[in-house]
Amino acid sequence: MEIKNKKAYFNYFIEDEYEAGIVLVGTEIKSVRKGSINITDAYIRIKNDEAYIINMFIDKYDSGSIFNHDTTRERKLLLHKKEIRKLLEKAKKDGLTIIPLKVYIKNGKAKLLIGVARGKKMYDKREAIKKRDLERAECRR
Repeated sequence: MEIKNKKAYFNYFIEDEYEAGIVLVGTEIKSVRKGSINITDAYIRIKNDEAYIINMFIDKYDSGSIFNHDTTRERKLLLHKKEIRKLLEKAKKDGLTIIPLKVYIKNGKAKLLIGVARGKKMYDKREAIKKRDLERAECRR
């Protein structure tokens, strides 16, 4: 099970990647394993030397009771202090954005692949569309 953020690769140049664990409650991990998750509009913010993913949607678990989770709450990310400092430095100094690239299960634990990205300009996006269309046309031949 792997959920990708396809929009991220279209809107950004990915310069660096990090793997982080996600702190989840019981019904959230069940929904993640089921694949009921959306990271398209999510982003990572660092506050008090801790990383959080904001606006990640995890659907309510069907068999959950009244103790079901909030769908878009802030979730803490598990990273080393050195990694958090590097991310914070790149975001402040170079003006880069920290975005989620994909969510997957590794050894029974939910992991998040984080990308340090630079935003594409409109002409870069047009170039990517043109390139994709040319490749699609060549495959049809």
